[in-house]
Amino acid sequence: MKGKVMAASFFLIVVLMGYTFWDNQRITIAKQDVIIEDLPKELEGFSIVQITDLHEKEFGKNQKRLINAINSIPYDAIVFTGDMMKNNSKNAVPFYTLIEGIENKQHALFVSGNTDPKSYRTSSGNLAKSEFIKNMENKRVRLLDSTYTVKRGNFHVQFVNFEWSLKTENKSKINENFLSKNKNYPKKETSDLIIGLNHFPLVDSHIDALLRDPSVTFRYYDLIMAGHYHGGQFRIPFFGALFVPEAWYEKSGLFPPQDRVKGLWEYKHIKQYVSAGLGSNGPIPFLNFRLFDPPEINVLTFKNGKTE
Repeated sequence: MKGKVMAASFFLIVVLMGYTFWDNQRITIAKQDVIIEDLPKELEGFSIVQITDLHEKEFGKNQKRLINAINSIPYDAIVFTGDMMKNNSKNAVPFYTLIEGIENKQHALFVSGNTDPKSYRTSSGNLAKSEFIKNMENKRVRLLDSTYTVKRGNFHVQFVNFEWSLKTENKSKINENFLSKNKNYPKKETSDLIIGLNHFPLVDSHIDALLRDPSVTFRYYDLIMAGHYHGGQFRIPFFGALFVPEAWYEKSGLFPPQDRVKGLWEYKHIKQYVSAGLGSNGPIPFLNFRLFDPPEINVLTFKNGKTE
């Protein structure tokens, strides 16, 4: 009997390992409608593809499978919300290969994550873009270091680097650079759709703190898009994520609220969408895989209407 139990356990482990390997290599396309009240008719159906948390992962030779998946989707803009690289890595080839193969880069934007090289460096007291960013922009993906506008007829979709746009009394050089370029920051009455891009999600307590802080100007957004959580990376069927890297939670992200791990939610009239991303990361190399958490790219489509 004991031998049968051991054999069955071994079989289940082998099956789980095989499934996990297959699951980590596939690409899912997560589609989400974002309902905006009084959205202009001309912006109905405006769509954004989100790519995040690649962490140098490769999907086929020269990223062929990932490139084909992206190129199969019609969209108006594509955004990269950080962590294309691994910690302290200089291997940008998986990211560069990916963006070289993407066909529609008319409106392609990037905001950095915590494992990416710095976007700016200081040289002789001057602020300059890093080589990582220069090479990326040579491949037609733009660093969102200021606002960026997509125009449809007489209507405007405005993209904003959320973190850099926070107006604080203690400005960094990047904040100053952003604000100097955006003295006339978009307001709802002048922009028809305002989208904030950020690598880090904003949990409820963080939003509350920003709204209470008199030194911070928290401006209007129709939607904030982020990544970073990897959907939890390790998910348990019928339960969800065990952990997300989030210092704003009391247990530092252990057993997080499941409706705040990935997908779309709304808090204090602020809509936010968080992608589970493509890759994996962590301090322990042999745990750098995803469990019951397939890689995803995201397609967000804006539609007019009222929320339930």
